[in-house]
Formats: sequence, C-alpha cells, structure tokens
Amino acid sequence: MKKLRWQLVIIFLTGLVVGILLYTQQPTVGEQPVEPVPTAGGIYTEGVIGSLVRLNPVLDVYNQADRDVNRLVFSSLIRFDSHGYAQADLAESWGISKDGTIYNFSLKPGVVWHDGKPLTSDDIIFTIEFLRAAEGVVPSDLVAFWKEVEVKQVNESMLQFRLPEAFSPFLDYLTFGVLPKHLLGDLSPQELMDAPFNLQPVGSGPYRFDHLIVENDQIQGIALTAFDRYYGEKPFIQQIVFQYFPDAEVAFQAYQQGEIQGISNVPPEILTQVLGEEGLSVFSARRPELALVLFNLKNPELPFLQETDVRRALMTGLNRQWMIDRLLNGQGFLADSPLFPGTWAYYDKLERFDYNPEEAISQLITAGYQIPAEGGDVRVKDGKPLAFKLLVPEDPGYKTIAEAIQKDWKILGVDVSLEYLPYDQLITERLDSRLYEAALVNLNLTRFADPDPYPFWDQAQAAGGQNYTQWDDKNASEYLEQARITLDLGERSRLYRNFQVLFIKELPALPLYYPVYTYAIDRQVQGVQLGAILDPSDRFSTVNQWYLVAKRNAKETAAPALDATAAGQ
Repeated sequence: MKKLRWQLVIIFLTGLVVGILLYTQQPTVGEQPVEPVPTAGGIYTEGVIGSLVRLNPVLDVYNQADRDVNRLVFSSLIRFDSHGYAQADLAESWGISKDGTIYNFSLKPGVVWHDGKPLTSDDIIFTIEFLRAAEGVVPSDLVAFWKEVEVKQVNESMLQFRLPEAFSPFLDYLTFGVLPKHLLGDLSPQELMDAPFNLQPVGSGPYRFDHLIVENDQIQGIALTAFDRYYGEKPFIQQIVFQYFPDAEVAFQAYQQGEIQGISNVPPEILTQVLGEEGLSVFSARRPELALVLFNLKNPELPFLQETDVRRALMTGLNRQWMIDRLLNGQGFLADSPLFPGTWAYYDKLERFDYNPEEAISQLITAGYQIPAEGGDVRVKDGKPLAFKLLVPEDPGYKTIAEAIQKDWKILGVDVSLEYLPYDQLITERLDSRLYEAALVNLNLTRFADPDPYPFWDQAQAAGGQNYTQWDDKNASEYLEQARITLDLGERSRLYRNFQVLFIKELPALPLYYPVYTYAIDRQVQGVQLGAILDPSDRFSTVNQWYLVAKRNAKETAAPALDATAAGQ
C-alpha cells in the first residue's frame, strides 16, 4: 500500500508539472502574432533597362529610363490611382466651375524643393510656360493644348486655369513634373535641353538626387536619397540606386551575381528563368496598351469589311487565348473593349467572343459567303473573294501574331496576305492617308489616365484624325462627345458604357489582348504592391511603403525584412 501511494504521488506531481508547462506555453487570450514593424534604412538597387538621357520630367517622354528616376525626384499637381481617379499630390484641393471651364487649385503648405527653397504656384506656371514655348522639344499636341489654356496666379499657394470650353479630361494634363523656376527661369527651351540641371536635378519628390555613378567616363547609374523634408509620407528605404543595363537578360545576370535587387522590366523571353529564381518576387500588371486589328471601313475595293456580320465572324474565328499562351508566354489578357479593365470607365458586362471556328464559318455562310462549286479555299460572294492585305509592323513579336491570325482566318476560308513595314512608316504613310485594308497595331496610351477614346473612334476624327477605321456611327460619336464635356464621373461612366456596347456590337476593329508589364524584385524588399499602371514608372506609386529593415517589437533590435511575410508575387 505504501509503495502504491508513492507511485500515485509521483504521477500526480508529474501531471501537475506538465500541466503548468502547457498552461504557460498557451498564448494569452486575444494575443496576436507579432508583426514586423517597418523602420527606416537600407539601400535598394534596381537594374533599369536603358540609359540616362535627361533627368527632366518635361523632356522624358521618349525615354522610360528617365521617367523611372523622375517619378521619384519630381512632383505633380495631381496623380492618378490604378482605377483612374485623380489624387492630390502637390495640390491640397481643387474646385471646378459648373460649366467646366474654370479650375481653381490650392497647394499644400510647406512644400520645399530639395535645395530648401519653397515651391509656389510660380513654379507651376513657369513649367506650363515652358511647355507652351517648347516647339520641337515636347510633343506638338501638348504645346498646342497649353497655348489654349489661360493660367493665372491667385497667390503663392493658389492658381487658376481657364479653358476655352469644357473639357473633362483636363485633369489628365496636370500630371506633368513641376520644374523649379528659381533654377531654370532664365533658360530658353533650347538651353534647357543641354543644361547641367538634367544631370543634377532638383525636384520636390520623396527622393533627392545624390550622385551619378560613372565608370570609364560613362554614366552607369544614379543614386537617390530619401528627402527628409518631403511633404508626403516619408519613405522607409533610405537610398535607391539605379544601374543601367542594355537589356533584361544582362540585368538578370547582374541579379544572380548579387549586384542588384530588382529588374525594371521582365520581357516574355526571360520570364521562365526569372520565375525559377527562388529569391525573386514577380509582379505583373496590365499595360495601358491594346493590340487590335483595324479595318479600313471606307475602302471601296473591300465592301465585305463594311459588313458587321463578317467582322464578327472574323473575331469569332481568332484563337486569341492561344496567341497569349503560346506566343506571348502568357503575358497578356484577352481584350473585350477599347477601354481598359479596372478603370472607372470600363464596362464588365460586354459580349464576349470565344474561339469557335465552326460558328464563324456558319456566320460567313449565313452572310452569303460560300466556297465556289468549282473548288478552292477562299469564300466568295457575288464574285468577290474574302481576301485582303494585313499591314504588320516589322517586329518579331508582331510577326508571330500576324501569322497566327493569318492561319486562323485561312481555316474560315479567308485569304489574308501580310505586308511588313516599319511602325512609323505604317502609321504616317498608310494609316494617316487611309491607304490600307487592315492593320495590326498597338494602341499605346501610356501616361494618359483619362479613358477618353474620342480621338480614335469619333466621326470628327475620321477624315484627318486618328479614327483610322473611319467608323461613322452617329450614336457612338454622341456618347463620346457628351462624355468629353461631362464632369460627373457617374454620368461619364454611363456614356462610356453605351459606347462600349455599341463598339462590341459593330466591331469597327478587333480587340486582341492587353499586354502585360512584369517587374521582378528581391523578396527581401517588403511592402511592394503593383496595381494597374499608366506607365511602368508607376511601380513606384507605393514606394513610400517599401522597406528593407523591420523590427518585431519596440525592445528588439532591427532585423532584415526577409523575416517578414512576402508582399505578394
């Protein structure tokens, strides 16, 4: 009995100790896992494809590498978010008159340039005056636009714009980077082209110019440092370094060798390699571009292109998803509208065209196009064969897409021959003059936040504008014209919905796909997000939230952000 009692006591004590240990291991009720807290510090180095030309926001239209740096160095009156809504940047607030011709802006207080001088409405007016006078330096349509707008200074923190008539996309024109008048006010546009400022810029953005990286008398990169007097949310990463590379493959090799932490652009050719790199996070976003086939609807030699049923059959007979999967390595989204998905103007309940060659053939037969009784591969109606020429830009990417289109349409009994031209020549010599039958093109709206499709599809642009199809639909044009003078986004959205429904019903052109922009960044860089973009430089729209260093609690010392959960892939 005594022996048994001792065994019971030992079992009881052992159970008690285990119970206490288990109790102390349990989290407190309501206790949450400790999340890493971002903290300032660290250097992020990115490989940029291209080279530095001019670090000047009004001179960077044709150089993406410059725009990437300028996005961090310079500020604008407003920015646009990924859904196309205007957001304040330098502006604190703005108001618009009921007739849509007067815009009043107030600036945020206490904004300073990187050299400490105050930024005022004078600087914004100076930048606009430069745009007006910069013939041959900036795009001519931008020069002409600003010559029509009256700009008036109310005081140092307020200014007013007066338009000759209501124009709802006006805010889109206020995203230009503002230049410092106190440093550049005495220079002409031509002098500014070669000014030292372009290599040692002074802006008002979250990062300031620090120094150029020069090797063998060649600029190899540039270093930026976080601006401690920035008016907005201060960035965590202390320094951002850009290194220039001739192509993405060389940049990827630099990443593998530990020289850089990010690659500014990952084309389809190296995507598989990049995806196989364990330390890289890959982010993708729809580009503000649209690949489509244009038809010359006014070509008297090709009356069948004026038939809606034929155009719809041609759309149904295109295996667009196969093109995206096989030819673009998955780097694209099916297009079902001339407007971009994810924006406030896009209508997501449009008719969809799935690949169905049998249905396409049936549509052509119903429209009266038959294979001749005597034989052949091409359908004919009233002695006119379904045959035309497709203009294609001289580029390997376009070539493979064009050949796939040609093959798909041959299955339907449509004979398409291909003619290759340099892209500029295709536009200026053939589309501008309307001397074409059909054309494979890429509608590029980079940097344009407002969805305004008027220039490409309105009746008024058919003769000498960019309505290359010469689509002549009165109702569609009325929707576009009314949307241009309507300030209410809800009403504009309704008008654009009606326009898109008409467009997809009539198909004056065939939307193919929206290309994808892909960006790679090391997983040690946390807080990275990528939504829809207006320009690849918009990958930095959330740069103030990126971080390399984090701590787990107030008592713990800083730890690498690699310990944190990855921001997404």
